[in-house]
Amino acid sequence: MEVAQMTSPRRIGAPDAKNRAALLDAAELLMLEEGYAAVTSRRVAAKAGLKPQLVHYYFRTMDELFLEAFRRRADEGIETLAAALAAPRPLRALWAFSTDPAATALTMEYAALANHRKVLRDEIARYAVRFREMQDEAIERLVKKYGIDVEELPPAFISVLLTSLSRMVTMEKGLGMSAGHEVTAEVVERFLRRYEGDPPA
Repeated sequence: MEVAQMTSPRRIGAPDAKNRAALLDAAELLMLEEGYAAVTSRRVAAKAGLKPQLVHYYFRTMDELFLEAFRRRADEGIETLAAALAAPRPLRALWAFSTDPAATALTMEYAALANHRKVLRDEIARYAVRFREMQDEAIERLVKKYGIDVEELPPAFISVLLTSLSRMVTMEKGLGMSAGHEVTAEVVERFLRRYEGDPPA
């Protein structure tokens, strides 16, 4: 009688391990400094000051590492967005949230990487839907509160306008482009003042 050979699954490091967090931080820094193409297991390990084999001890594949790095920041983003939408001046807070340079740069890198990794593209889309739903629900309430004409400015339009415009401006600044930014900032400020008053001192 033959006995089936039993193979134990390869051990994966604990999710809350210090080294695991260091590897995620290193991958993120590489993306910001050199772009997603620079993120290899060897480069990540070197950036974290760890041995290369530890990358695959904590992450089975590079796809898994990218996913976990993205989810970590996306979950933080959802918490930050929720706080912004609950702030006394939610439209201003949403604009500030959407114009964060580091977050925008990282988002663009993940978007570019997603063109080559379907699993990441699907995850980005899933989180993007959550972000948009949160914004839409909050802005629908604000439209009623501020008495905004929904025929002229539908809530979904305001949501898309504020977030996409802010990210485009931030992305262009990162490229050294500023044409039209001053006028755009003035128009946005007039809109925000109309409904939420002057910015906090």
